[in-house]
Amino acid sequence: MMAGNMPKSGIVVIDKPRGPSSHQVTAWAGKILDVPVGHAGTLDPAVSGVLVVMLGAAVRLAPYLQRGEKEYVCLWRLHGDIPGARIGEVAKEFEGRIYQRPPRKSAVKRALRIRTVNKLEILEVEGRSVLLRVACDAGTYIRSLCHHMGLAAGPGGSMRELRRTRSGSFTEADAHTLQELEDAVYAAHEGNPAPLQGMILPMERGVADLPRISIRDTAVDALCHGASLAGVGVVNAEGTFLTGDPVGVFTQKCELVAIAEARVGSDALRPGTTGLVAAPRVVFMESATYPRGWKKKKKESTG
Repeated sequence: MMAGNMPKSGIVVIDKPRGPSSHQVTAWAGKILDVPVGHAGTLDPAVSGVLVVMLGAAVRLAPYLQRGEKEYVCLWRLHGDIPGARIGEVAKEFEGRIYQRPPRKSAVKRALRIRTVNKLEILEVEGRSVLLRVACDAGTYIRSLCHHMGLAAGPGGSMRELRRTRSGSFTEADAHTLQELEDAVYAAHEGNPAPLQGMILPMERGVADLPRISIRDTAVDALCHGASLAGVGVVNAEGTFLTGDPVGVFTQKCELVAIAEARVGSDALRPGTTGLVAAPRVVFMESATYPRGWKKKKKESTG
Protein backbone atom coordinates (compact mmCIF):
# COMPACT_ATOMS: atom_id res chain seq x y z
CA MET A 1 0.00 0.00 0.00
CA MET A 2 2.82 2.38 0.77
CA ALA A 3 5.38 3.66 -1.70
CA GLY A 4 7.91 6.18 -0.51
CA ASN A 5 6.04 6.19 2.84
CA MET A 6 2.93 7.61 1.14
CA PRO A 7 -0.33 5.84 0.24
CA LYS A 8 -1.40 5.23 -3.35
CA SER A 9 -4.77 3.62 -2.59
CA GLY A 10 -6.93 2.69 0.36
CA ILE A 11 -9.52 4.25 2.64
CA VAL A 12 -9.17 6.89 5.33
CA VAL A 13 -12.07 7.75 7.62
CA ILE A 14 -12.22 11.44 8.48
CA ASP A 15 -14.06 12.89 11.46
CA LYS A 16 -15.71 15.70 9.54
CA PRO A 17 -16.16 18.91 11.55
CA ARG A 18 -19.23 21.12 11.34
CA GLY A 19 -18.86 23.98 8.85
CA PRO A 20 -17.14 22.81 5.67
CA SER A 21 -18.85 20.64 3.05
CA SER A 22 -18.01 16.97 2.51
CA HIS A 23 -16.42 17.96 -0.81
CA GLN A 24 -14.14 20.48 0.87
CA VAL A 25 -13.04 18.06 3.59
CA THR A 26 -12.35 15.35 0.99
CA ALA A 27 -10.35 17.77 -1.15
CA TRP A 28 -8.26 18.79 1.86
CA ALA A 29 -7.54 15.13 2.64
CA GLY A 30 -6.48 14.59 -0.98
CA LYS A 31 -4.19 17.61 -0.85
CA ILE A 32 -2.59 16.42 2.39
CA LEU A 33 -1.97 12.94 0.95
CA ASP A 34 -1.31 14.11 -2.63
CA VAL A 35 -3.55 11.41 -4.17
CA PRO A 36 -6.85 11.42 -6.13
CA VAL A 37 -9.78 11.10 -3.71
CA GLY A 38 -13.55 10.67 -3.49
CA HIS A 39 -16.01 10.30 -0.63
CA ALA A 40 -18.85 7.91 0.14
CA GLY A 41 -21.99 9.53 1.52
CA THR A 42 -22.42 13.30 1.66
CA LEU A 43 -22.82 15.10 4.97
CA ASP A 44 -24.38 18.57 5.08
CA PRO A 45 -22.01 21.34 6.22
CA ALA A 46 -23.74 21.58 9.62
CA VAL A 47 -23.36 17.82 10.23
CA SER A 48 -20.26 16.23 11.76
CA GLY A 49 -18.94 12.71 11.97
CA VAL A 50 -17.84 9.73 9.90
CA LEU A 51 -16.85 10.62 6.33
CA VAL A 52 -15.35 7.76 4.31
CA VAL A 53 -12.67 9.06 1.93
CA MET A 54 -11.41 6.75 -0.82
CA LEU A 55 -7.87 7.08 -2.16
CA GLY A 56 -6.62 6.20 -5.64
CA ALA A 57 -8.09 3.00 -7.07
CA ALA A 58 -10.39 2.69 -4.04
CA VAL A 59 -12.55 5.47 -5.55
CA ARG A 60 -14.12 2.72 -7.66
CA LEU A 61 -15.68 1.37 -4.46
CA ALA A 62 -17.95 4.44 -4.26
CA PRO A 63 -21.19 2.83 -5.57
CA TYR A 64 -20.92 0.07 -2.96
CA LEU A 65 -19.81 2.20 -0.01
CA GLN A 66 -22.45 4.86 -0.59
CA ARG A 67 -25.34 2.46 -0.14
CA GLY A 68 -24.19 1.03 3.19
CA GLU A 69 -26.37 1.49 6.29
CA LYS A 70 -25.79 4.73 8.18
CA GLU A 71 -26.07 5.48 11.90
CA TYR A 72 -26.60 8.91 13.46
CA VAL A 73 -26.94 10.52 16.86
CA CYS A 74 -29.49 13.31 16.62
CA LEU A 75 -30.80 16.05 18.88
CA TRP A 76 -34.56 16.32 18.28
CA ARG A 77 -36.31 19.37 19.71
CA LEU A 78 -40.05 19.21 20.34
CA HIS A 79 -42.05 22.42 19.95
CA GLY A 80 -44.32 21.63 22.88
CA ASP A 81 -44.63 19.42 25.93
CA ILE A 82 -45.77 15.80 25.58
CA PRO A 83 -45.64 12.85 28.01
CA GLY A 84 -42.42 10.85 27.98
CA ALA A 85 -44.31 7.68 27.15
CA ARG A 86 -45.64 9.31 23.98
CA ILE A 87 -42.09 10.07 22.82
CA GLY A 88 -41.31 6.37 22.94
CA GLU A 89 -44.50 5.50 21.09
CA VAL A 90 -43.68 7.93 18.28
CA ALA A 91 -40.17 6.50 17.94
CA LYS A 92 -41.60 3.00 17.52
CA GLU A 93 -44.06 4.26 14.90
CA PHE A 94 -41.19 5.46 12.71
CA GLU A 95 -39.17 2.24 12.76
CA GLY A 96 -39.46 0.25 9.53
CA ARG A 97 -40.33 1.48 6.03
CA ILE A 98 -41.14 5.17 5.75
CA TYR A 99 -41.97 7.55 2.89
CA GLN A 100 -39.79 10.61 2.34
CA ARG A 101 -39.45 13.36 -0.23
CA PRO A 102 -36.02 15.07 -0.56
CA PRO A 103 -35.95 18.67 0.78
CA ARG A 104 -36.32 21.56 -1.65
CA LYS A 105 -32.60 22.41 -1.28
CA SER A 106 -31.56 18.85 -2.14
CA ALA A 107 -29.51 18.22 -5.28
CA VAL A 108 -31.57 15.14 -6.19
CA LYS A 109 -34.99 14.90 -7.81
CA ARG A 110 -37.79 15.48 -5.27
CA ALA A 111 -39.56 12.20 -5.99
CA LEU A 112 -41.28 10.30 -3.19
CA ARG A 113 -39.00 7.53 -1.96
CA ILE A 114 -39.14 4.67 0.53
CA ARG A 115 -36.41 4.28 3.13
CA THR A 116 -36.06 1.89 6.06
CA VAL A 117 -35.31 3.00 9.61
CA ASN A 118 -33.80 -0.15 11.09
CA LYS A 119 -33.56 1.20 14.64
CA LEU A 120 -34.70 4.38 16.37
CA GLU A 121 -33.48 4.46 19.96
CA ILE A 122 -34.13 7.14 22.59
CA LEU A 123 -30.88 7.82 24.45
CA GLU A 124 -31.92 10.69 26.68
CA VAL A 125 -34.84 13.06 27.28
CA GLU A 126 -34.46 16.45 28.94
CA GLY A 127 -37.57 18.59 28.75
CA ARG A 128 -38.37 19.11 25.08
CA SER A 129 -34.91 17.94 23.94
CA VAL A 130 -34.60 14.30 22.89
CA LEU A 131 -31.34 12.56 22.00
CA LEU A 132 -31.87 9.82 19.41
CA ARG A 133 -29.77 7.11 17.77
CA VAL A 134 -30.97 6.30 14.25
CA ALA A 135 -29.77 3.38 12.10
CA CYS A 136 -31.19 3.68 8.60
CA ASP A 137 -30.81 3.19 4.86
CA ALA A 138 -28.46 5.42 2.91
CA GLY A 139 -30.31 8.44 1.60
CA THR A 140 -32.57 8.84 4.63
CA TYR A 141 -33.16 12.50 5.49
CA ILE A 142 -32.91 12.82 9.27
CA ARG A 143 -34.13 16.42 9.23
CA SER A 144 -37.32 15.29 7.46
CA LEU A 145 -37.64 12.35 9.86
CA CYS A 146 -37.54 14.73 12.84
CA HIS A 147 -40.13 17.00 11.23
CA HIS A 148 -42.53 14.13 10.57
CA MET A 149 -42.02 12.67 14.03
CA GLY A 150 -42.87 16.07 15.48
CA LEU A 151 -46.12 16.19 13.51
CA ALA A 152 -47.02 12.69 14.70
CA ALA A 153 -46.25 13.65 18.30
CA GLY A 154 -48.58 16.64 18.11
CA PRO A 155 -46.72 19.88 18.86
CA GLY A 156 -44.21 19.56 16.02
CA GLY A 157 -40.47 19.13 16.21
CA SER A 158 -37.19 19.76 14.41
CA MET A 159 -33.63 18.53 14.18
CA ARG A 160 -31.15 20.73 16.05
CA GLU A 161 -27.87 18.81 15.77
CA LEU A 162 -26.71 15.72 13.90
CA ARG A 163 -23.61 13.55 13.95
CA ARG A 164 -22.95 10.45 11.83
CA THR A 165 -21.42 7.72 13.98
CA ARG A 166 -21.25 4.94 11.39
CA SER A 167 -21.18 4.51 7.61
CA GLY A 168 -21.41 0.88 6.55
CA SER A 169 -18.73 -0.98 8.52
CA PHE A 170 -16.80 2.21 9.34
CA THR A 171 -17.34 3.77 12.77
CA GLU A 172 -16.10 6.66 14.89
CA ALA A 173 -13.37 4.33 16.17
CA ASP A 174 -11.86 4.36 12.64
CA ALA A 175 -12.05 8.16 12.26
CA HIS A 176 -9.26 10.74 12.42
CA THR A 177 -9.26 14.51 12.23
CA LEU A 178 -7.63 16.33 9.31
CA GLN A 179 -4.99 17.61 11.74
CA GLU A 180 -4.16 14.06 12.82
CA LEU A 181 -3.87 13.06 9.16
CA GLU A 182 -1.55 15.97 8.41
CA ASP A 183 0.61 15.14 11.44
CA ALA A 184 0.87 11.51 10.28
CA VAL A 185 1.93 12.58 6.79
CA TYR A 186 4.60 14.83 8.29
CA ALA A 187 5.87 11.89 10.38
CA ALA A 188 5.97 9.69 7.25
CA HIS A 189 8.08 12.28 5.42
CA GLU A 190 10.40 12.30 8.43
CA GLY A 191 10.87 8.54 8.16
CA ASN A 192 8.17 7.26 10.51
CA PRO A 193 5.33 5.81 8.37
CA ALA A 194 3.66 3.87 11.21
CA PRO A 195 1.03 6.50 12.19
CA LEU A 196 -0.06 6.97 8.58
CA GLN A 197 -0.08 3.23 7.91
CA GLY A 198 -2.42 2.84 10.86
CA MET A 199 -4.84 5.41 9.42
CA ILE A 200 -4.99 4.16 5.82
CA LEU A 201 -7.29 1.13 5.71
CA PRO A 202 -7.02 -1.47 2.93
CA MET A 203 -9.63 -1.55 0.16
CA GLU A 204 -10.77 -4.92 1.48
CA ARG A 205 -12.45 -3.11 4.42
CA GLY A 206 -14.72 -1.41 1.90
CA VAL A 207 -16.35 -4.69 0.87
CA ALA A 208 -16.55 -6.25 4.33
CA ASP A 209 -20.34 -6.27 4.13
CA LEU A 210 -20.49 -8.10 0.78
CA PRO A 211 -20.68 -11.88 0.36
CA ARG A 212 -17.33 -13.18 -0.83
CA ILE A 213 -15.93 -15.76 -3.22
CA SER A 214 -12.37 -17.03 -2.85
CA ILE A 215 -10.67 -18.17 -6.07
CA ARG A 216 -7.68 -20.21 -7.14
CA ASP A 217 -4.42 -18.44 -8.01
CA THR A 218 -4.77 -19.73 -11.58
CA ALA A 219 -8.09 -17.88 -11.98
CA VAL A 220 -6.91 -14.47 -10.80
CA ASP A 221 -5.27 -13.09 -13.93
CA ALA A 222 -8.15 -14.06 -16.21
CA LEU A 223 -10.52 -12.13 -13.96
CA CYS A 224 -8.15 -9.15 -14.08
CA HIS A 225 -8.52 -9.23 -17.88
CA GLY A 226 -12.31 -9.13 -17.63
CA ALA A 227 -13.15 -12.81 -18.01
CA SER A 228 -16.13 -14.25 -16.18
CA LEU A 229 -15.48 -16.60 -13.28
CA ALA A 230 -16.30 -20.29 -13.66
CA GLY A 231 -16.98 -22.68 -10.81
CA VAL A 232 -13.72 -24.57 -11.48
CA GLY A 233 -11.84 -21.46 -10.36
CA VAL A 234 -13.73 -21.15 -7.06
CA VAL A 235 -12.31 -22.42 -3.78
CA ASN A 236 -15.20 -21.45 -1.52
CA ALA A 237 -17.94 -18.88 -0.96
CA GLU A 238 -19.12 -17.11 2.19
CA GLY A 239 -22.42 -15.38 2.80
CA THR A 240 -25.78 -15.54 1.08
CA PHE A 241 -26.43 -13.98 -2.34
CA LEU A 242 -28.88 -14.22 -5.21
CA THR A 243 -28.36 -14.05 -8.96
CA GLY A 244 -27.51 -10.44 -9.83
CA ASP A 245 -26.19 -9.52 -6.36
CA PRO A 246 -22.72 -7.98 -5.97
CA VAL A 247 -20.04 -10.21 -4.46
CA GLY A 248 -16.43 -9.59 -3.51
CA VAL A 249 -13.92 -11.84 -5.26
CA PHE A 250 -10.73 -12.53 -3.29
CA THR A 251 -7.50 -14.48 -3.63
CA GLN A 252 -6.76 -17.19 -1.10
CA LYS A 253 -4.54 -14.59 0.63
CA CYS A 254 -7.67 -12.43 1.15
CA GLU A 255 -6.60 -9.85 -1.46
CA LEU A 256 -9.45 -8.08 -3.24
CA VAL A 257 -9.47 -8.91 -6.95
CA ALA A 258 -12.81 -7.53 -8.07
CA ILE A 259 -16.43 -6.88 -7.30
CA ALA A 260 -18.54 -9.13 -9.48
CA GLU A 261 -22.18 -9.76 -10.29
CA ALA A 262 -23.34 -13.22 -9.27
CA ARG A 263 -24.56 -15.38 -12.16
CA VAL A 264 -25.89 -18.01 -9.74
CA GLY A 265 -27.14 -17.80 -6.18
CA SER A 266 -25.05 -18.98 -3.25
CA ASP A 267 -27.32 -22.01 -2.81
CA ALA A 268 -26.54 -23.18 -6.35
CA LEU A 269 -22.80 -22.44 -6.39
CA ARG A 270 -20.66 -25.57 -6.40
CA PRO A 271 -16.90 -24.86 -6.17
CA GLY A 272 -14.87 -26.89 -8.63
CA THR A 273 -17.70 -27.51 -11.09
CA THR A 274 -18.21 -26.14 -14.59
CA GLY A 275 -20.43 -23.20 -15.48
CA LEU A 276 -20.11 -19.44 -15.00
CA VAL A 277 -20.77 -18.17 -11.48
CA ALA A 278 -19.87 -14.45 -11.59
CA ALA A 279 -19.03 -11.63 -14.01
CA PRO A 280 -16.58 -8.87 -12.94
CA ARG A 281 -18.02 -5.36 -12.71
CA VAL A 282 -15.12 -3.48 -11.07
CA VAL A 283 -11.57 -4.91 -11.15
CA PHE A 284 -9.07 -3.65 -8.57
CA MET A 285 -6.06 -5.94 -8.95
CA GLU A 286 -3.65 -5.19 -11.77
CA SER A 287 -3.11 -7.86 -14.42
CA ALA A 288 0.06 -9.96 -14.14
CA THR A 289 -0.03 -9.70 -10.33
CA TYR A 290 -0.56 -13.47 -10.45
CA PRO A 291 0.80 -15.77 -13.17
CA ARG A 292 -1.50 -16.38 -16.10
CA GLY A 293 -3.37 -19.66 -15.74
CA TRP A 294 -5.62 -19.46 -18.79
CA LYS A 295 -5.42 -19.90 -22.53
CA LYS A 296 -6.53 -17.24 -24.97
CA LYS A 297 -9.08 -19.46 -26.69
CA LYS A 298 -10.77 -19.96 -23.29
CA LYS A 299 -10.56 -16.34 -22.23
CA GLU A 300 -14.32 -16.13 -21.60
CA SER A 301 -14.07 -18.21 -18.43
CA THR A 302 -11.56 -18.91 -15.67
CA GLY A 303 -10.32 -21.99 -13.99
